[in-house]
Amino acid sequence: MRSRLSPLLFTGAASVLIASAQAQAAEERMFDLPKGNLSAALPLLSRQAGVSISVADAELWKSRVRPVRGRMSVDVAIRRMLNGTQARAVRVSNTSWRIERRPVQRVARRSTSPPRATPPPRAQVPDHLVARPEDEIIVTASKADTPYSRFAGVATILDGGDLAFGGERGMDSILSRMATVSSTHLGSGRNKLFIRGIADSSFTGPTQATVGQYLGDIRLSYNAPDPDLRLYDVDAVEVLEGPQGTLYGAGSLGGIIRVVPNAPNPGAMELQAIAGASITQHGDPGGDIAAIANLPVGNDGHALRLVGYMLTDGGYIDNRQRGQKDINRVHVRGGRATFRFDAADAWTIDLGGVYQAIASDDAQYADRDAPPLTRNSLVEQNAKARYGLGTIVVAKDWGGLHFQSSNAFIRHRLYERFDATSEQNPSQVLDQYNATRMLVNESRLSRPFHAGLGWVVGASVIDNRTRQRREYGATVLRAPLTGVTNRITEFTGYGEATVELLPRLVATAGLRLSHARLGGSGEDVPSAIAMAGRAITAHRTETDLLPSASLLASPFANLTLYARYQEGFRPGGLAIDSHFVRRFRNDQVRTWEAGVRFGERGTSPFDANISLSYSRWRDIQADFIDASGFPTTANIGNGRITSISGALAWRPGPALSFELGAVYNQSRVDELSSLIAPIAMAAPARLGRIPNVASHAVRGAVHYVAPVGDEELRVGGWANYVGPSRLGIGPVLGEGQGDYVDTGLAMRLGNARRGLSLTLTNLFDARGNRFSLGTPFVEDGPGYATPLRPRTLRIAVDVAY
Repeated sequence: MRSRLSPLLFTGAASVLIASAQAQAAEERMFDLPKGNLSAALPLLSRQAGVSISVADAELWKSRVRPVRGRMSVDVAIRRMLNGTQARAVRVSNTSWRIERRPVQRVARRSTSPPRATPPPRAQVPDHLVARPEDEIIVTASKADTPYSRFAGVATILDGGDLAFGGERGMDSILSRMATVSSTHLGSGRNKLFIRGIADSSFTGPTQATVGQYLGDIRLSYNAPDPDLRLYDVDAVEVLEGPQGTLYGAGSLGGIIRVVPNAPNPGAMELQAIAGASITQHGDPGGDIAAIANLPVGNDGHALRLVGYMLTDGGYIDNRQRGQKDINRVHVRGGRATFRFDAADAWTIDLGGVYQAIASDDAQYADRDAPPLTRNSLVEQNAKARYGLGTIVVAKDWGGLHFQSSNAFIRHRLYERFDATSEQNPSQVLDQYNATRMLVNESRLSRPFHAGLGWVVGASVIDNRTRQRREYGATVLRAPLTGVTNRITEFTGYGEATVELLPRLVATAGLRLSHARLGGSGEDVPSAIAMAGRAITAHRTETDLLPSASLLASPFANLTLYARYQEGFRPGGLAIDSHFVRRFRNDQVRTWEAGVRFGERGTSPFDANISLSYSRWRDIQADFIDASGFPTTANIGNGRITSISGALAWRPGPALSFELGAVYNQSRVDELSSLIAPIAMAAPARLGRIPNVASHAVRGAVHYVAPVGDEELRVGGWANYVGPSRLGIGPVLGEGQGDYVDTGLAMRLGNARRGLSLTLTNLFDARGNRFSLGTPFVEDGPGYATPLRPRTLRIAVDVAY
């Protein structure tokens, strides 16, 4: 019945809009727009006028515009605001305008969807005022604001409003929308992320993450797990697939994930609140609450933006051995603050901070031989993660150039408890403590791509120290085991340029030179052993040169072809080996990639892309179980990864759209190191595949939007299939996992100021097995399984002022 009424409701609403549109353009309204960048003033003007305004050239977002105050018509207000700039306003219809360069300086561009170079604040502009086909998607993660139509590679830009639709779920919100991104499922704040089959291990160790994670231009971690920051008040998330070594260096073997938060807006005060309650079948209820505030400070372009949140996810695993139900409850609390200081003459200074704490009451795995959603464990396996970040970002725009210096201090602490019980030693535990401290600076100068040229040059310094301690024994009395501290100081210089050789041919080339000083020491090591291993822990240096090159051609209007070569690397380090500390070497990935794109997103009813990549991974750093039954790290050998990924979108009408994405991975470890060779003799069938890489994955989604009176109804549904994979290396970690389907449905009725949401996840209450690691201490048991969260219903309200 709802689907039959929607066209009638849409027709009625459209009639009302058409009847009022004739007078809207000439109607005088009260405007109060401060001076500043167009990116801050335009969303405010759009809201005060009640019209849609697009920007055809991403460079114009940085234009300085004049203040507009008083009662006047919309067209007069726009002309006054743009007076003295290189932009002009062109009326597209009675209720929409397009801002473009004046004819003498206009550059023809193909366009797809909203600009991302300096995105307007999400809280000010509703979705239906932002998505405009005249605008160009800008890949800001390219560091030279390259248009997607000129970007040779796979770049996925997820809208922040879409990520929040159906409830903010942190990294799970990204995983549910991309087939090529995967994760371990040890628990929130403890997981490792992988992109396009580049995966190394299942638990936290000294190896550097294979995915680079960024908040804006600030690196979030080095060799720590995903902090799983909640994505409240986010404008967009950019995912670049494949090694990004030239621009991002170490830790980008598989790609990068860059979260772009909404910037402070000096033009208006904003307040937003979200509250939700959830019930989980077979488990406990949960809830979430969040608040967002944007506060202008004075009249000189300063502003403060604040975000705070608290969440609780109800447990659903029962421990029959201890007689406990729903033990795996998770608590999250955190916040973010950014103060933007307008230092005049196009200089801005952003002072920011992030804090998040995650507490897991117990582990979320179940026993394979037990009834569903249950396990038998004598000990409680809780975990705690604390993440803190302080940032200073200085930026300036002048003469078509952009300068930015990003500086940050990070502290990341993680505590984990594993069940180490055996028949000989009941109620034994392994406690692991990881403490990371990182200082990072990156300064760069770029020319955002326009008129056929874009480039970036920069330098960075990273100083990272990670300390890992372990204790083993009874739950009350434990003895320290050997631990390890890794230190690295990395100095880097890089440069990349994109040139339009011909109107339909674009070339990009880059180079990165990194020099790293590495060191470390053992923790709680007997003195005799420590003296014998002094050569292992001595300081050493590594120098790496990472080139990149790509070529992109557009032989036809809706067809793009590209080829790309890129490298990535991770420095070596120290790992624990029984009572000793062992050194492992750096590893390196070389990737060749080719792809095809059809259509342009947002301008045609159909668009699609497909890419083929081949990676050669040498001296793979990975974790496995040593002879003593404890996790350790080593170079396991060389591997090959072939990946085919693709996506398509079909929009049969303005209210309905379909999406489909898929990835196929074929990975092999074809040259085993001497450390792994003995294990290969014991379990040869379990060693060929690189761990935690699903052989294939498929994602499908459908979206529907329709007006309902003065409100808007939005419905979205999705289904994700994750194929089979292996947990890790060796007979202990060689268990199978994956081969499950995850589903969900979300609805929202409301407008930009208020809304009522309903979300239902795991529609069919499937169990599945996302991850086969419960504890690494396994003695020929039936193994473990990490089930999907059972069917969960969430009801939420959101309001904005």
